Amino acid sequence: MNPRLTVMATLLLTPTAHLHAQQYPSKPIRMIVPFVPGGATDLLARLVGARYNAAWGQPVLVENRAGAGGNIGAEIVAKAAPDGYTLLMNSASATVNVTLYPKMAYDLKRDLAPITIVASSPIVLVVHPSVPARNVTELLKLAKSRKDTLIYGSNGTGTTSHLTGELLAQMSGVKFTHVAYKGAGASTLALISGETEIGFPAVTSARPHVATGKMRALAITTKRKSSVFPELPTLDSMYAGFDIDNWFALWAPTGTPQTILSQLHAEALKSLQSQDMKNFMQREGAEPVGNSQADFAAHINREIEKYARIIKLSGAKVDG
Repeated sequence: MNPRLTVMATLLLTPTAHLHAQQYPSKPIRMIVPFVPGGATDLLARLVGARYNAAWGQPVLVENRAGAGGNIGAEIVAKAAPDGYTLLMNSASATVNVTLYPKMAYDLKRDLAPITIVASSPIVLVVHPSVPARNVTELLKLAKSRKDTLIYGSNGTGTTSHLTGELLAQMSGVKFTHVAYKGAGASTLALISGETEIGFPAVTSARPHVATGKMRALAITTKRKSSVFPELPTLDSMYAGFDIDNWFALWAPTGTPQTILSQLHAEALKSLQSQDMKNFMQREGAEPVGNSQADFAAHINREIEKYARIIKLSGAKVDG
């Protein structure tokens, strides 16, 4: 090709490519939430989406695609075009599912590009008021002294509320009996009624019941203390490395251009400064995160390894 023509073609194409990059987004963005509406994952998706809309003038359509512990919605995003117009807001369950489900139609690390963890919400170890234990040491001593095992309820097999109990059993050497319920509401009612004796709810779910004496809070399951229960010790202070929380994060399909991922990351971090987001954090007892893509990717690896160990030792299997 004539060198002069090559130079002219380059000059013509370069502004077009630059303009195309600047134009993202030029149409509505779809954000998949793999759970039913109204939960923390759904609310965070709408708050981050509102920031994207304010920044770019394009609507963000939150679509709830629940099922299979979050796998149905995640698969939709994993198989979507990597153009920045289909995103995923998911929870820590994504890293649990890698081991819990023997077969999945997508690979979390291969098919989804991490953007950032938006927020983290601690879990609290609570007991029914009939349990004569005022702290974790007394609880474990009681459990060892009883002929029958203490019963703890969870929101379902493979949930963080279930695996927290399994980790406590593994690290303390104390056996508990696990009962899986269908959701947080059912497990909370079971504990309040005395059907179960121990629970691991989110701090905000526990707060009103602790205030009215229907539950007694003993410890926080994250390494950091909770703003909701600042007086409680962490289980990490008793068993080094004990760290389980509910975290919520943003992904895009693998192959999405880095310029777009960086744009999505920057605006997600800005959303953490909005008053609506701050109100959410205060209400939910959550903590803003906003880590880098690299830090998030490293966190995913650690979480997969942690939950794989817990699941394999406990023999936990997915419901159904």
